[in-house]
Amino acid sequence: MSRRALSDLPPDTFDDGRDAERDEPADETEAPLPDDTAAEIDFDFEPGAVEAGTEVIRRFWSTLPGSPGVYRMFDHRGDVLYVGKAKNLKARVGSYARGQAHSNRIARMISQTAAMEFVTTATETEALLLEANLIKQLKPRFNVLMRDDKSFPYILVTEDGPAPQIVKHRGARRRKGNYYGPFASVWAVNRTVNALQRAFLLRTCTDSYYENRTRPCLLYQIKRCSGPCTGEIAPNDYAAMADSARAFLAGKSNAVKDRMRSEMQAASEAMEFERAARYRDRIAALSAIQGVQGVNTQGVEEADVFALDEQAGQFCIEVFFFRNFQNWGNRAYFPKADRSMTADEVLGSFIGQFYDDKPAPRTVLTSHAIEDAELVAAALSSRVDHRVEIHRPSRGERKNLVDYAQRNAKEALARRLADTASQGKLLAALGQAFGMERAPRRIEVYDNSHIMGTNAVGGMIVAGPTGFMKTHYRTFNIKNEELTPGDDYGMMREVLQRRFKRLVKEAPRTEREAAVAAAEGGAPEPVPAAAEESEVFPAWPDLVLIDGGKGQLDAARAALDAVGVTEVPLIGIAKGRDRDAGRETFFVPGRPPFKLPPRDPTLYFVQRLRDEAHRFAIGSHRAKRKREMVKNPLDEIAGIGPSRKRALLHHFGTVKAIERAAFEDLAKTPGVNAATARAVYDFFHAGT
Repeated sequence: MSRRALSDLPPDTFDDGRDAERDEPADETEAPLPDDTAAEIDFDFEPGAVEAGTEVIRRFWSTLPGSPGVYRMFDHRGDVLYVGKAKNLKARVGSYARGQAHSNRIARMISQTAAMEFVTTATETEALLLEANLIKQLKPRFNVLMRDDKSFPYILVTEDGPAPQIVKHRGARRRKGNYYGPFASVWAVNRTVNALQRAFLLRTCTDSYYENRTRPCLLYQIKRCSGPCTGEIAPNDYAAMADSARAFLAGKSNAVKDRMRSEMQAASEAMEFERAARYRDRIAALSAIQGVQGVNTQGVEEADVFALDEQAGQFCIEVFFFRNFQNWGNRAYFPKADRSMTADEVLGSFIGQFYDDKPAPRTVLTSHAIEDAELVAAALSSRVDHRVEIHRPSRGERKNLVDYAQRNAKEALARRLADTASQGKLLAALGQAFGMERAPRRIEVYDNSHIMGTNAVGGMIVAGPTGFMKTHYRTFNIKNEELTPGDDYGMMREVLQRRFKRLVKEAPRTEREAAVAAAEGGAPEPVPAAAEESEVFPAWPDLVLIDGGKGQLDAARAALDAVGVTEVPLIGIAKGRDRDAGRETFFVPGRPPFKLPPRDPTLYFVQRLRDEAHRFAIGSHRAKRKREMVKNPLDEIAGIGPSRKRALLHHFGTVKAIERAAFEDLAKTPGVNAATARAVYDFFHAGT
């Protein structure tokens, strides 16, 4: 793959060999562009901007090759507008500036284009893979964007330890072993792992815990582990059980259960009833895994099902995972896409991004016939060791699975639209109750948590039109050592100063003020993406709620004044006498304290916001306190990584023994050199 940069802006995006709005095929020949490029463009805004953007595109078009590749379009600030792929870069980019009638979305994109950048690839397949990668990385506003892209959990049966271990796994597959999944939720993984423990008695403990056992742990006593750490089971027998677990997860469940039934029958005939009962319980555990999966299949061994539903200009894509003839769960996604895009376009772009960081199964079933299905299938096949088929079924069991997924997509989108409408009414009522000119779109709520000043943590939760925006939550470890322990006012000042200093740096208020002016009908100045597209969640809060009374509010106001932020509304929420919900007093600068009616839905909404902030702050504090409680002194020594720490603990048994050890004894530890031994010895004997 070669790179051809045609501007000095940072790299970014691509598309295929179709016209910009994907309504008509682009002419793959290098025909000259017409002179009057903007004459036939259908725009609903100032035409001069479209002409200027078209001229920028024409300059880059004149030097482009006719090879496959990816292109990115930038605005005047250097932000990426769009990423696209092309079979022929020259023909594809030329389609933007030939005077053809574009949709308003494409015309708006052209009008904002100030520069472009290109990457040529060897094949169109490489361009497709690179396009999906860049869209996920850069999140251009004119592309279909996949939201809530959390890594899926898998089940891992390891092969790199002293005895195979069964664990839940997320992220890169660096550890040697067999991976099974994906599962749609952590709950599904935990339930399956628990059942597999009962069925195959495999260990779930870490290697360090395993290596330091001198007697079986509680899991052995309750028959959830076979105790390989202390030799309660022969290595060959344990390996056989691990192989059975792999076979079951690989889809050979009937063979595994038949073998267990034979063992149970043999034990019963030999009058070994306790052994027969153990096999009975293991068979029951395996049956439980298969019995609660919901919709299972008879003829579809491995497939992912994608079904799309569109309502009110919004899209929902429901994804079901089928592995080993079992339903391993589902998840709903709500991608961001322009209303003018068709369901086929949205689904095709979503699938490319979905498999950017995860392997595709042998079969992908879709509710719509996506564009370039063969090209997408070839691209996915190039990243795995099997052939991937993308198919839109029209009958049979596969069609039933797609219909089932589409019903779920329709119901999920209906629930989301209903929740959004209800949330919108609550936001409007909240703005009215607090005297705001318009309903807030982003609300930030702050709270602190600590025990006598120790492990102090500040928490920020965010709510918006779709409810709690958990990807925007933030925690703040209190760093100011000069604060008096338990000084809540000082903690609040530190949290808000750090939050808004960073906000002023990353999203200057000049852009935000322009966005607000445009939203309220002001002058047509250049508006950032956050204001121009209502779907984009704003970076600046419209309302800040503080869990506390007048003192906390004054501390918050002083913190914002210190960083030059004066236009953000601040409200303090003081709990009532005896801290009873429903008796809250609200403090607003410039107004006397007031209460809301006890049964007012707005009051319940504020209580939910405050309780969520309280829950988040306490949870963050507990997590920090737990880390401090189990903190290993060896973690504080420079140069001591996991392997050397494991070697020291394996050799000496405990940290206390390491602390008492002489330098010569430390140096004799396998895997520890003299310099490391000296660092450990000096750490524990400093000042003696």
